[in-house]
Amino acid sequence: MGDIREVPLRELNQQTSRIMARVEAGETVTITKDGIPIGDIVPRGSRMGRPSYPFRTDPMGPLDLPDLGGPVLTDAEIDETLRGIGAIDD
Repeated sequence: MGDIREVPLRELNQQTSRIMARVEAGETVTITKDGIPIGDIVPRGSRMGRPSYPFRTDPMGPLDLPDLGGPVLTDAEIDETLRGIGAIDD
C-alpha cells in the first residue's frame, strides 16, 4: 500500500478493473504513454505532488485593459467600493 507504479495506457485500457482495484487498495498508479508519464490515478482523499488546476495559475504578464472613460480610482477607493458587496443583509 502507498506504492507508486507505472502502467502503460494500453494496460489501463485492457485491465481497468484490476488497476482500479489496486487504487482502491491504496496504490497510486502513474499512467504512461510511450514511456512518458501522462497522469496519475490516486486513491480518493490522498494528496500527491502539486495540485492540478483546470485553469492557468502562472503569471501571464501585464494586462492590457482598455480605457473605458470611467473615473480613475486608487486601490483604497476600489477596496472601499467592493467592501460589502455580496454580504448578506440581516
